[in-house]
Amino acid sequence: MNAATAPRHGAHRARLLAIDENGQVSHHDPAGLPSLLRRGDLVIANDAATLPASLQGTHVRTGAPLEARLAGRRSLASHGVTRFTTVIFGAGDYRTPTEYRPDPPRLQQGDELALGPLRASVARMLGHDRLVELEFNHPPAVVWEGIARHGRPIQYAYVPTPLAIWDTWTSIASRPVAFEAPSAGFILDWATLGAIRSRGVQFATITHAAGISSTGDAELDRLLPFDEPYYIPRSTAVLIRRTMRRGGRIVAVGTTVVRALEHAARLPGWVLPGHGVATQRITSHSHLQVVDAIVSGLHDAGSSHYELLRAFQDDTALREMTGQAEMRAYLAHEFGDAVFVSRGKDALSRRLTA
Repeated sequence: MNAATAPRHGAHRARLLAIDENGQVSHHDPAGLPSLLRRGDLVIANDAATLPASLQGTHVRTGAPLEARLAGRRSLASHGVTRFTTVIFGAGDYRTPTEYRPDPPRLQQGDELALGPLRASVARMLGHDRLVELEFNHPPAVVWEGIARHGRPIQYAYVPTPLAIWDTWTSIASRPVAFEAPSAGFILDWATLGAIRSRGVQFATITHAAGISSTGDAELDRLLPFDEPYYIPRSTAVLIRRTMRRGGRIVAVGTTVVRALEHAARLPGWVLPGHGVATQRITSHSHLQVVDAIVSGLHDAGSSHYELLRAFQDDTALREMTGQAEMRAYLAHEFGDAVFVSRGKDALSRRLTA
C-alpha cells in the first residue's frame, strides 16, 4: 500500500474499510464510522497531544551530529520529563528513510548530548547501540521549554514537507504526552462525534503516551511497542463496566487504547481506573477481555500495529482486508485511510472461555 503523504484531520478525507464478526469486508464513505456503531456501544479514544519529540544535536565527546527521538518515559507526570527512553540516529533528518539513516557515534553511559538549548546525558544503554535512557540536566520547566522551542514532530520520509506540531494533534488532543500522534483519532472531528452520539452511542477518553512506530532497524523494531504509560479516568472505567454489563460493545479508537484497556483489566478482568504502564505486546495469541472492535489505520504486515489486529481477526480476514485495500488504492500510515475491525467469532470465543 502507498503511504499518505499529507496531513489530514476529520472523517471527510478518509475512506473506511470494515471487517465484521464473520470476517466479511465492506467499504464505506468517508463519514461512515457512525453507521458501523450500535445503540449502547461505547467508543473510547486517546486524547493525548503529541510532543515535538525529534531533537537535533551533537555528541559532545566526538562532535558528531545526531538526532534524538524521544520514545518513552516512566509516567505521565509533568515532573517526569527529565528521563526518556530515546532512539538515536546519526546525521540527517526525516527526509532520509529511517532504514537508510547512518548509525550514531558509538554511545556509552555518561556521554553528553547537546540538543539545542538542552544538555542531556546517557544514563543507561538499553540493550541496543541506538537505544538509550537519556537524562536531561535541567529542571522539568526548562526541559519542557527546550523541547517546545527546539523539538519538531517525529516524521517519516513518505511525508515530504515538514510537519507543524498541530498537524499531529487530533481534534480531542489534550495533555502533551504522546511521542507520535495517536493517529487513529484523526477520523474523529466534531461532526463525527455528534453523529456518534445521535445514534445512542457514548464516547469517552483515556490518555496514553503513544510511542514511536518505526526505528528503521529490524532488531530494534522487534522491541516495539515500548512500555507506555497511560491514565484511565474513573468516569471512563465506570462507563466501560456499565456498557459491558448491558451487552454493548467497547470500540477502541487506536491500538494505544486497546493496550491501555487490556493492561488495566489483566488481573481483575475489568478495567481499573488510574495510572498504569502498558507493558504487554498484543498479538494473535492474546485473549482480549475488554475491547470488541478497533478503529485503526492501515499498516504493513509484521508491524506492531498489524500484529495487534491479529487479536481481533484471523489471518485470512486480514489478508483479504489488505488485498482489497491495495486493489482500491487505500492509503496507509498515520495520515491514511482507516479500518474498523470487529472481533471475529474465534477471538470472541477465546474471550468467553478464558
